[in-house]
Amino acid sequence: MTGRPDQSTAGARSGAQAGAIADAAAHLLAGGLVAFPTETVYGLGADATNGRAVAAIYEAKSRPAFNPLIAHVPSLDQAAALVDLPDALARLGEAVWPGPLTVVAPVRLPTPIAEIARAGLPTLAVRCPDHEVASSLLAAVGRPLVAPSANRSGHVSATTADHVRSDFEGVDHIRVLDGGPTVRGLESTIVGMGDGCVMILRPGALTVEDIADVTGARPIVSLREPGDTSAPNAPGQLESHYAPRAKLVLIDNEDTAPDNAARLTFAGRPRGNGPEVTLSASGDPVEAAANLFGALRRIDDLAPSVIAAPVLPESGLGVAINDRLRRAAAPRI
Repeated sequence: MTGRPDQSTAGARSGAQAGAIADAAAHLLAGGLVAFPTETVYGLGADATNGRAVAAIYEAKSRPAFNPLIAHVPSLDQAAALVDLPDALARLGEAVWPGPLTVVAPVRLPTPIAEIARAGLPTLAVRCPDHEVASSLLAAVGRPLVAPSANRSGHVSATTADHVRSDFEGVDHIRVLDGGPTVRGLESTIVGMGDGCVMILRPGALTVEDIADVTGARPIVSLREPGDTSAPNAPGQLESHYAPRAKLVLIDNEDTAPDNAARLTFAGRPRGNGPEVTLSASGDPVEAAANLFGALRRIDDLAPSVIAAPVLPESGLGVAINDRLRRAAAPRI
């Protein structure tokens, strides 16, 4: 039988979600941790103004204390109240937010943000997430939330509530808001300013071309050199990150994967004899980005000794996907 959706059922679901968000907000205001969905990945949230709560994120993730966090706020105006936004970054924020953009800019002092969240830096990373659950949670809390990806530090980012539960099984003080799978599947693009130009500090769901369309100039991609052991000046810059348990190797062009390898494939590459998980059979980078972290987790669950992954064309979202795969393949720290 067909017809209109059962409004009482839809209302019950809406009421249950509202109740869950209210409970999560109370937990955050009491100093607890809550994992919640954004359009990119799930974040592990804490009240950004509570130093003890922020420290609990570092402890739960085993995240190095020198690695700063992103403060999530509901609007450009609230971001501008926390940081001194240069004109180019303000234009980007106006065009993209809410959306997958993080800006790093000088912090406005005095600041309500706990110093530990900035890792002692004179800058702060801020963004406005584009997800109904994240927006509702921010409104209910009424304070900025720091929220790195909701996974153990260095492990594959979480794009479903089950990924979060898997990484933090048995950690009772972390609550999880289930908003279904994330849409983008890659973290936000992090930008800052250098020599009067917009600099991409971490490639992400917002592409070089997207940024150039807003600013009128192509941004400079400024990534840390391999082997750089200095403290990062923005989140998401550690060389070894997003890593599965198995060793990951990158296969360029049409090379065949090692015989003992499980394979991530993109438009049929790489080839081999072992099990495989496809990022996008059609070679669609948007589909590949959305599937990347889930595919890494699924293939890792097969317990291979080696995972082979293809290098995508270095344009559009391929830049960010390759960045994540290179870091997943980097020597473990």
